[in-house]
Amino acid sequence: MNRGRRYEEPKLNMKKVFAVIIAIIVIIMFIFIVKGMLTKDKDQSKITSNDYFVSFQNNKWGVIDSKGETVIDPSYGEMIVIPNSKNDVFICTYDVNYNTGDYKTKVLNKKNQEIFTNYERVEAIANKDENNNLWYEDNVLRVKKDGKYGIINLSGKELTSIEYDEIVAMDGIKNTLKVKKDGKYGVMDNEGKELILTQYKDVINLGEDNKAGFIVQADDGKYGVVDYSGISIIKTKYDGISKVYGNDYYVVKQEGKEILVKKDETQVLTSGFNEIKAILNNTDNGIIYTNNKNLYGVMKITGEVVIDPTYEELKETKTGIFIAKKSGKYGIIDLEKTNKTEFKYTSINYDDKADLYIAEDANYNNEIIDNNFEVKLTGILTDIDDEKGYIKIRQGEDYKYYNLRFEEKYEKDIFSTHTLYLSKQDNKYGFVDKDGKVVVDYIYDDATEQNAYGYAAVKKDGKWGSINQKGSIVQEPTYDLDEYLKIDFIGRWHYGKDINMNYYNQL
Repeated sequence: MNRGRRYEEPKLNMKKVFAVIIAIIVIIMFIFIVKGMLTKDKDQSKITSNDYFVSFQNNKWGVIDSKGETVIDPSYGEMIVIPNSKNDVFICTYDVNYNTGDYKTKVLNKKNQEIFTNYERVEAIANKDENNNLWYEDNVLRVKKDGKYGIINLSGKELTSIEYDEIVAMDGIKNTLKVKKDGKYGVMDNEGKELILTQYKDVINLGEDNKAGFIVQADDGKYGVVDYSGISIIKTKYDGISKVYGNDYYVVKQEGKEILVKKDETQVLTSGFNEIKAILNNTDNGIIYTNNKNLYGVMKITGEVVIDPTYEELKETKTGIFIAKKSGKYGIIDLEKTNKTEFKYTSINYDDKADLYIAEDANYNNEIIDNNFEVKLTGILTDIDDEKGYIKIRQGEDYKYYNLRFEEKYEKDIFSTHTLYLSKQDNKYGFVDKDGKVVVDYIYDDATEQNAYGYAAVKKDGKWGSINQKGSIVQEPTYDLDEYLKIDFIGRWHYGKDINMNYYNQL
């Protein structure tokens, strides 16, 4: 049966078909291109971080972000404090009276809005390490209201009542605050949890963290030890407690004399030394002590001298291994007094996590020594990162990377998310991508590696400038930074001269 023309199968218009196919291909290619661009941008974003930094310009202080853009105009006469670089909490000090010590504070966010306005004063809590380097507790702020103090977190939540006479950091210990209330001292952590009741005349840290416990002083002036839960370990009956402990042994002072006691206060060692400096990892090996000439030795808890007091310094690194100083030079010895290295260094430090020794000579050259006391690397050490597992050392004119097995690595092996890698050719510096393709020509006299924010410093004709993660010039080389200890850029801002202040400067 004839169905008629309207039911016949249509003929294909091949020109239109090809046009549609080409259009589809173009759309697919476009999608892949866009996807590639987004992926590339995503990859590049890995090297940047939303951090904030103090800025300094025309003798005024402000804030910039990790793109080098101004967040708070440099308009404050006092340095702005940023307790945590990840949070837009900027503490500004103003109306300072240097004669009376009075001042006011306000806190701004990234929108330049004032926050935490219901307090008379808001401050970061300063702390310092054993080398007096200043840092701030990064998750808590001290606030003042009606003459009393409390703490809040960086979101403004009150973690304690505003009831304390004083709140300060325990020197060198994170997450541990010394508080005073009604004339008595106690300890709390950065979440406001009370560790030690406010019932002591004074509280002093015993070790390098709060888990070691605390030395406490009673109203009668006597000292004891409590743990971080406030439970008494050593009764408050001694004239003093030394910051020396280990394996449930403590050093107490009575009638001007040091005594080594057990946790149950049984006296273990009472004579044969002038001062106890350390309790060894293996308590059977005893103590490091000094004699009346302030020379160091090792004595068992039985009183037997194992290492005669002939050293100017002695520090145990691992069980039975010591960094020692003799005739003004450092070396390494064991418990049998065997020299594991020569006494020829101006200093030796032990990196516990990497399990290696860093020795330095009079010319500031370093030798990296493994746990078999073999020198594995020589040069000028610039960094050891235990977490990423690398050593960066300057050897001759070049900086080289090694893993902790002392196998040579390259910058791209360590920093896989970088977009530019420093390269040197014919005594000039440039940058290549991860495939070795030249992105920035070899035209610079000096340069730094790309930092965490995508910027690298470049030097030409004696002046420093910066490039971004694509290799484009951000700041023409115009800065004379020869007297600066650290060369680093965030956009057009260069790192400040005083590296302890951690700020960025711009003309």
